[in-house]
Amino acid sequence: MSRQSASAAPQSSSVPHVADSHDLIRVHGARENNLKDVSVEIPKRRLTVFTGVSGSGKSSLVFDTIAAESQRLINETYSAFVQGFMPTLARPEVDVLDGLTTVISVDQSRMGADPRSTVGTATDANAMLRILFSRLGDPHIGPPSAYSFNTASVRASGAITVQRGAKTKAEKATFERTGGMCPRCEGRGSVTDFDLTQLYDDSKSLSEGALTVPGYSVDGWYGRIYSGCGFFDPDKPIREFGERELHDLLHKEPTKIKVEGINLTYEGLIPKIQKSFLAKDKEAMQPHIRAFVERAVTFTTCPKCDGTRLSEGARSSKIRGISIADACAMEIRDLAEWVRGLDEPSVAPLLTALQNTLDSFVEIGLGYLSLERPAGTLSGGEAQRVKMIRHLGSSLTDVTYVFDEPTSGLHPHDIQRMNELLLRLRDKGNTVLVVEHKPEVIAIADHVVDLGPGAGTAGGTVCFEGTVDGLRASDTVTGRHLDDRASLKESVRKPTGALEIRGAKANNLQGVDVDIPLGVLVAVTGVAGSGKSSLLHGSVPADSGVVSVDQAPIRGSRRSNPATYTGLLDPIRKAFAKANGVKPALFSANSEGACPTCNGAGVIYTDLAMMAGVATTCEDCEGRRFEASVLEYRLGGRDISEVLAMPVAEAEGFFGAGEARTPAAHKILTRLADVGLGYLTLGQPLTTLSGGERQRLKLATHMAEKGGIYVLDEPTTGLHLADVEQLLGLLDRLVDSGKSVIVIEHHQAVMAHADWIIDLGPGAGHDGGRIVFEGTPGDLVAARSTLTAEHLAAYVGA
Repeated sequence: MSRQSASAAPQSSSVPHVADSHDLIRVHGARENNLKDVSVEIPKRRLTVFTGVSGSGKSSLVFDTIAAESQRLINETYSAFVQGFMPTLARPEVDVLDGLTTVISVDQSRMGADPRSTVGTATDANAMLRILFSRLGDPHIGPPSAYSFNTASVRASGAITVQRGAKTKAEKATFERTGGMCPRCEGRGSVTDFDLTQLYDDSKSLSEGALTVPGYSVDGWYGRIYSGCGFFDPDKPIREFGERELHDLLHKEPTKIKVEGINLTYEGLIPKIQKSFLAKDKEAMQPHIRAFVERAVTFTTCPKCDGTRLSEGARSSKIRGISIADACAMEIRDLAEWVRGLDEPSVAPLLTALQNTLDSFVEIGLGYLSLERPAGTLSGGEAQRVKMIRHLGSSLTDVTYVFDEPTSGLHPHDIQRMNELLLRLRDKGNTVLVVEHKPEVIAIADHVVDLGPGAGTAGGTVCFEGTVDGLRASDTVTGRHLDDRASLKESVRKPTGALEIRGAKANNLQGVDVDIPLGVLVAVTGVAGSGKSSLLHGSVPADSGVVSVDQAPIRGSRRSNPATYTGLLDPIRKAFAKANGVKPALFSANSEGACPTCNGAGVIYTDLAMMAGVATTCEDCEGRRFEASVLEYRLGGRDISEVLAMPVAEAEGFFGAGEARTPAAHKILTRLADVGLGYLTLGQPLTTLSGGERQRLKLATHMAEKGGIYVLDEPTTGLHLADVEQLLGLLDRLVDSGKSVIVIEHHQAVMAHADWIIDLGPGAGHDGGRIVFEGTPGDLVAARSTLTAEHLAAYVGA
């Protein structure tokens, strides 16, 4: 018996264990967004890159199918009580999802733009610093909350009723909490100041329309309140007001009054504006109100805390001469050195954890940030790398990491470092899925899935699966363009003038003087954190007619779409109204024309508490969003729902000629087609657009603005290699039409195509902020004097 079992043992070990056979993630029949029954098999514990043109369905497959289902299944393991507090996720449209592991998703969504959110609060580094100071700080001022700029100091005293058995007894109690919030700016670091000349014209009286705040006209409701409140004479010019009258107009606290027989509360102009305008996010405002706020409101550093956000007590407590405010203001690489020098056995575990977090920042190339930097000011790429920090030192293995263009916002010099991080995560035994366009990242893939062939409805199928060499040999769009290299231009355009910047000191800039040539294509380059955005967004004179297209996200609900965002719907509604002799409001799904059953949403949502809500197509309008009577009105043979279902390219022809000719609509559609969005349908919800699509939509809207100088912040973000050529053509057309285009860019194709390059550096943070090269791309390659020059020379094969 024993001899038999001994001889059987080697035989059984040669048969793989059944548990080791699950080495694939199998997706069958994925139909999310534009995916057309996609089936793929992704190897586990390998690096898989998903490629394809922008809008081909990469994010739909990776984020909306694989990552979403993994997250949903994990959420289902919690109790119903806990699930009630979590975001509810519907099951993705897919037949089979097999072999999933826990997914950690690192996407490019920007971090909260709340003024109290900083790099330190977003990464737990501040939490650890607060504990450190509450243990070692001298003088000791209280618990960790005493060092938090989000916690206000509170004192309360009074009687509390205590019940003991059948008796109740009142006892005196006091409550005290020490917080670190600066009482003047409430932890924001800046205070608002109003330019009174932008609020009213002091040579006029209120009856003559002195108030210049949007919505406060003489005939409007607010105008009538201010004229009829009785606190001042509405017929007297404001410059003749006494001190009391001016105070009542601007600062009076809420007071109950009666105007035209109606009881209401009167409030001074400044608190009224603070509540109605400044409580909102600036991006979400209507354009004319945003313009007013930018004119009238200035944000100045808080004089009480000097911009540190912290109370006097929190700033007075120090460790070795450094307060928590000083620590948060340091560059993270310097702070890491300072923490390394603290040798305190009593807090050793805390110091180790803090040290690891700070070292991760440096390792990932963000050592130039400081912990006090507001999270809303980080670029998409920086925000994504900050989110990665939590996972770098993690001892978890066999999880799936999902990245959305991890190299966006990275200089070619930093891409190498990012590649090493991705490979390190894989080598620990994890599955790494990356959505990416850069050839440098595609090159390190173990497995490639190429989606396409086109974008939108023309995409959504798998064109290629296999190795990088196989992709190169395949005849797909990505395969054909993988080795594309732009060449340097033989001749460059001559500038027509210059935009002068003198003594720029924003953020890390070190008194930069530069003349940016106008009438040409200028590329501003340099490693991440070298001061490019500070130079162009923070130092360009305000009156120079600059139209700036930054990377801030587009805000929009399910009801917003390209037609509403670009203002295209207005001329379309008017054209429909004119052709049919009815009101324009009928042709809005958010107004009178909305289907009454679904309120113009096209679907009916049923909330199922902690279960995923169910969206069913509205039976009355069949998802068209409009009342049946509205769909009887036609323009050029189409009803309004058919027009909103058209792709931009088709609509451009429809509104360009014939019965439906509408020049105002045609102009906007031409701009959308110019930026490469011809495949988007006019009514597609903004929430379903990819990051690259949103930025190009923003560019299309800004192209209509009056301004001779365009500043674009990394317009190649989210663009496929094939689309970069189209973008270069668009930039050329803008320059040839007499505009000046300045581009902050890391993509070598854009650098090679530019007429002039301004390179900042040599490093990031306090090692940057200087101009290390100005000249043509040819001169930069010849000089090879900077990091950018080295990479550009290698790219063009010089």
